Amino acid sequence: MGERHRAEPISNIDNNLKSLRAAKGMSQSDLADSAQITRQAVCAIEGNHYLPTTAVALRLAGVLGCRVEDLFSLRATGEVIEGELIGELGQVDVNHTSVRVKVARVEDHYVVRPVRALGELLAYMVPADGLLLGGAVNGRGAGKIGKRVRVQLLRDRRVIEQEIAIAGCDPAIFLAGEYLRRYKETATVTGWTMGSSAALEALKRHEVHMAGLHIVDEKTGESNIPYLRKHLRGDDYLIVTFAAWEEGLIVRQGNPKDIRKIDDLSRRDITLINREKGAGARHLLDQRLEKEGLQSQDVRGYDLVADSHFQVARRISEGSADVGMGVRSAANLFGLDFIPLQQSRYDLVVPKSYLTALPSIGNLLEAIVSRQFRTEIEALGGYDTRETGKIRQLRVQ
Repeated sequence: MGERHRAEPISNIDNNLKSLRAAKGMSQSDLADSAQITRQAVCAIEGNHYLPTTAVALRLAGVLGCRVEDLFSLRATGEVIEGELIGELGQVDVNHTSVRVKVARVEDHYVVRPVRALGELLAYMVPADGLLLGGAVNGRGAGKIGKRVRVQLLRDRRVIEQEIAIAGCDPAIFLAGEYLRRYKETATVTGWTMGSSAALEALKRHEVHMAGLHIVDEKTGESNIPYLRKHLRGDDYLIVTFAAWEEGLIVRQGNPKDIRKIDDLSRRDITLINREKGAGARHLLDQRLEKEGLQSQDVRGYDLVADSHFQVARRISEGSADVGMGVRSAANLFGLDFIPLQQSRYDLVVPKSYLTALPSIGNLLEAIVSRQFRTEIEALGGYDTRETGKIRQLRVQ
């Protein structure tokens, strides 16, 4: 507890107040008047003579139109840690001397992933936590998480340890991360895109803090809980609803192939783009094909795979496929048409012990139930947030 409340030495803080003030063309007096503090206080802060209170820092950031962490941030220490590398490094990474990585502390170990795995866009938007040093060192053996690697940190380790790693396929989780920062400025969320089954397995292997999934049970029509009861042992998990969303067929704008129902997918003039095995969208597709008496070989493109809802929509918008199973928000983003088939819940699964070990998870759950966040994701299209934040029971009580 003493470590948590210890004052941070000024020498550990990067102070950008002066440069950001100058970039706005403001004098110290201008900034002081707008932030309702004295010019002497501005001068002292810029001179690194003292750190402002949270309230003053918020006022300064508001006047300058930036975030508090843009003004003041913990200085990178260059500390080197060891962690478990998830996945394989690509040839580009192997040949490159500085592989950018994200780091998460899960239970008693660090999990390391290349930033590149976030995708071509996010890889340039999400800052790295560190740089990979050399190759793998003594691995943990068969059946363990991965290769053991060394990472030189670019950020303070204490800040990195507040990051929440989430596996799943809902891109709105990054938006939730931005709302989290309003509750806890130094906490962030990194979402690793994978299908529902893969996300749950990653959680069970202690590679992430939370897993998101949307798998509807064919017999009961219930989302996620029947599947979780089969694949999780014990009752040591919290199941929280993120939102409900519409799932269905994404087709080109104007639907030029006149695709209306599942059995249209067997037509020879239609090419499908599928999701990977274990994804909730593929699970839904397989259910509907079986119901129509169709098999995978009856569908052209069944073996063509995209690893996210956005990639499905992108492939259709580019013209390399005619149809794919996905969510309405992805169709909306790419200006495509959408044929709804069902509404399902997207639930977040988190071990209960993590709520104590990583308090920022509780802050995230507070963020997603806020009216502002729910209003914003509903504006994306296809989301229903009436049950957002509702806790589900994994076991019958």
